[in-house]
Amino acid sequence: MAILTVSRACGSGGREIGRAVATALDYGYVDRQDILSDIRAAGERWEEWGRGLDEHCPTTWEKYDWSFRGFGALLQSAVLNHAASDRVVIIGMGANFLLKDIPQALRIHVVGPVELRIERVMERDSIDRETARRLIEKKDGDRSCFVRSLYGKRWEDAEEYDLVLDVGSLTIEKATDQVIAALSEKERFNSRENRNLVQMRAAAGAIKAGLLIDSSLHVTTLDVEYDGKLILLRGVVHSPGERKRVADAAAKLAGKLPLQCELHYRV
Repeated sequence: MAILTVSRACGSGGREIGRAVATALDYGYVDRQDILSDIRAAGERWEEWGRGLDEHCPTTWEKYDWSFRGFGALLQSAVLNHAASDRVVIIGMGANFLLKDIPQALRIHVVGPVELRIERVMERDSIDRETARRLIEKKDGDRSCFVRSLYGKRWEDAEEYDLVLDVGSLTIEKATDQVIAALSEKERFNSRENRNLVQMRAAAGAIKAGLLIDSSLHVTTLDVEYDGKLILLRGVVHSPGERKRVADAAAKLAGKLPLQCELHYRV
């Protein structure tokens, strides 16, 4: 079966569409709370940092801080792990960027007119119009900034999605039907080879997260990706000794998976 990622503007009903699809197709459903629960496995401090760092616009200091890099890697690893389980709806977290070029993944973005979204938020949260407007502006702004900080991409860019749904012209029910129909088309790409691609990306994500949350390692830059044949580790460290420590830690995390290290150190 396929994978669905749901990006949504605040008050657009994207979460409701995701839940409806998961219920109709008996898919798993993963949202922010599930991801934070996964991150908890790395330690309580990561869960605490996660609550503070998730979906907000990081400061310049936070962007380059060890905790933000570690949190981002843990978040991405958790998303990829859920995607590897297949038959799942993943809400937010920039999952669409992580699953770009995965044939069996349908990546949707749900939008709607501001006034309609204000009405939805007023009813949902029992707040007045001006408070709802400020809430929408803040949430949309923070999500956009968070995604740009983590992925270097524009959250609102329609080119980053397979399908953009405007609830100004669609009911939640009709939008859900469109998504289910689009998912049925994606199912034909759900081959063993494509499932393995997601699993290997998840493995690469786990290695990256394991390295970045290890406070004993000092990696200036790090990228871990699956190139179709093996997991490729690229990065910059401070010394030959540090290069060996990082390479050894990566090999331990990779286990029997094919791994190639291309680590360099500053002279």
